[in-house]
Parts: sequence; C-alpha cells; structure tokens
Amino acid sequence: MKTNDKLSADMAFLWNAYQKDKQTETRDQLVEHYLPLVNIIAGRLAISLPPHVDRDDLISSGFFGLLDAIERYDYQRGNKFETYAGVRIRGAMLDYLRSKDWIPVSLRQKIRKYEQSLAKLEARLGRTATDEEIAAELQLTKDELQALLAQLNVATVIPLEEYIRVEAPHDEQVDPSERVEFTELKETLAEAIDKLPEKERIVVSLYYYEELTMKEISLVLHLSEARICQLHTKAVFRLRGYLSRLKGSLI
Repeated sequence: MKTNDKLSADMAFLWNAYQKDKQTETRDQLVEHYLPLVNIIAGRLAISLPPHVDRDDLISSGFFGLLDAIERYDYQRGNKFETYAGVRIRGAMLDYLRSKDWIPVSLRQKIRKYEQSLAKLEARLGRTATDEEIAAELQLTKDELQALLAQLNVATVIPLEEYIRVEAPHDEQVDPSERVEFTELKETLAEAIDKLPEKERIVVSLYYYEELTMKEISLVLHLSEARICQLHTKAVFRLRGYLSRLKGSLI
C-alpha cells in the first residue's frame, strides 16, 4: 500500500508527464485514479432524484466532465484538482439532467406557483415568511405544505448552480470581467444565505460547503432526514427568489 507521500509523488509525476506530452496512456492513468470522484458526485445527486433517472447515465456524463477537467487543468497553478474537477463533473451531470427535461409538467406548475407565492409574500412582509404564513398564502394546511415541500425537493437537485459556480474561473481565456462578476455573485449569495432562518442557513452551509449528505446533516441537527430535506427545499427556493429578484432589479 502506498503512503500519502508516495501517492502524491506518483500523481505529480503523472501530471507533469501528461501536461508535457499529452499521451493517452498517461491520461488513462489519471482517469483511473480520479474516477471514484465521479461515483461520489453521482451518488450525492442520485439521492434526491426520482427513480426513473438512471445513476449510470449520471456517471457516464460525469466521466466526460472528468475528461474535460483533466484536459483543462493546469497542474503548475497548484490548485487542488479534486475541487476543480468536481465543478466540471457536477456541471456535466446537471447539463445531462437539463437536457432530459426530467421534471414532469405538473410538478413544474407547482414549483412556479410556490415560487411566485413565496416571492409575493416575502416582498409584502419585508422578511422571511414562516411555515404558517406560507401555508396561509397557498391556502393549504401545514401538513399539506409539508407534503408539497416533499414533492418540490426533487427540483432542488439543480439549485444554486443556476446562479453561481462553486469555484472561480481561472482558465487563461476567461475574461477578467467574468472573474469580477463571479466575485460579486459569491458575495451576493453569501448575503442571501445570511438572511435565511437559522436552521435553513445551517443546512445550506453543511450541504454545500461542508458537503455532508442529508442523512449526515440529520444526525448533526438531531432532526429527521425528511425534515432536513424540507429545510433544504425552503432554503433553495428562498435563495433562488432572492437572487432572481436581484438579477431582475439590475436589468
């Protein structure tokens, strides 16, 4: 079994060799080493997906994201490859999901109604709305609202990536203005997260920044996994609404 130092030395050798001569054999060794990353990301996404979405299809699309990351990665910059590749792998999987239009029309209608109602309510209140207030706005009982949130949870699989990437662009060809825009978006997202109710803010932080699963978060917060999913769903819709309103105000 290789030590961490030995493994790091081996990977450094492979990266230097590949970026020097771009040999297919060297690339294949890099792919083999980092392929588990594709499986991990696919697993995280698949947890929230409906049964008709094939995990193997996610892995296939993520594989091409990994190849793209290996091709574009600049080892000499010193950035961690797993972080860089994770963005491209996840992005490839999300692009696949978008291309399949996998959310039923009936669910899209419910999503639209919930988003519009929540936006109007919180604009009127000037603050985040409580569950009771959201239920009243939608003319639902609290139990019916919880059931609706469980249905809407599937729509949060492609959540904040609609507005912001996880990692700043650093390819040579990226326009400097895009870097500035990314920084501003990161700051805006952080501001929006700070405005979330406490439990929703914690869930977002643990899920997106600490990369815990919903089950792991439920253990940390001593809440059911279903409740964590509800908090995540509400947080994502609040953030999407906030960022959409901000984007609209700048047009």
